[in-house]
Amino acid sequence: MPVRSLRPARSGPRPAAALPAAVLPAAALLVTGLLLTGCVGTADTADNVGSAPGGTATPGGTASEGKDTAGSADSTGRSAPEAQTVEPLEISGLGPETRAQIPQTANQAVVVRGDDIDSDRSVVMVYERDPVTGWRRASDEWPAHNAREGWTDDHVEGDLRSPIGVFDLTDAGGKLADPGSKLPYDRGRAFEAEGTGFEGESLRGTFDYVIAINYNRVPGTSPIDWTRPLGQDKGGGIWLHVDHGGPTQGCVALPRPRMKELLRTLDPAKRPVVVMGDSASLSL
Repeated sequence: MPVRSLRPARSGPRPAAALPAAVLPAAALLVTGLLLTGCVGTADTADNVGSAPGGTATPGGTASEGKDTAGSADSTGRSAPEAQTVEPLEISGLGPETRAQIPQTANQAVVVRGDDIDSDRSVVMVYERDPVTGWRRASDEWPAHNAREGWTDDHVEGDLRSPIGVFDLTDAGGKLADPGSKLPYDRGRAFEAEGTGFEGESLRGTFDYVIAINYNRVPGTSPIDWTRPLGQDKGGGIWLHVDHGGPTQGCVALPRPRMKELLRTLDPAKRPVVVMGDSASLSL
């Protein structure tokens, strides 16, 4: 009988029918486009950095959630500037020991800076503190007199030196009518000055306006309350008052217009203080 040759059975899928020649270019373009756009499900690569909303590509190609950090790169690849902290301004010329004595509640300061430990001449400036920006000057520089023998950090009665330190300012008064003081103002005949000063100058009008410095006194009382909590031997009656043209026994004396200005400026709501002493001592 005749023998037929047997073809091996085809195990793979039957080949698709051949496409017409005109269709081939279009199909090739479609496949190429799908591969380029990633629509076939491939993972993001380095070329897709930032493609995930709010994220960046990780080394493995997947997107991670972005976090704002100082110094991180922006969309242009440049590092963002680091946040800077601005320190509040301090009163010029005061050292750390002196600054530490100023209460955190004080937002006004009268700074009396003596020329020298033994000098009777000084200058006065008023400062105000903003809780954010710190201290700023609120006045010009005013000339002043202090005690004849200068300054001391251990004041005693009759030493003719002004005490060094930081003291509250809570009470005012004078012989003349209140010029518009925000501090409690006690007017009376007891604010009378007579005689002459160390250089022969008249003391008349010296106590027309005064502000009590809370050194060895009871706050909240008239400047002429002579109670001395530290004892009589530690002195007292230390005031800011009108300058009579010469050194004082312990007070700080300012020109009359400046005393009136100070009375209208100091505000008990701002907890005013006086910072007083020679320049070298205040710089400590």
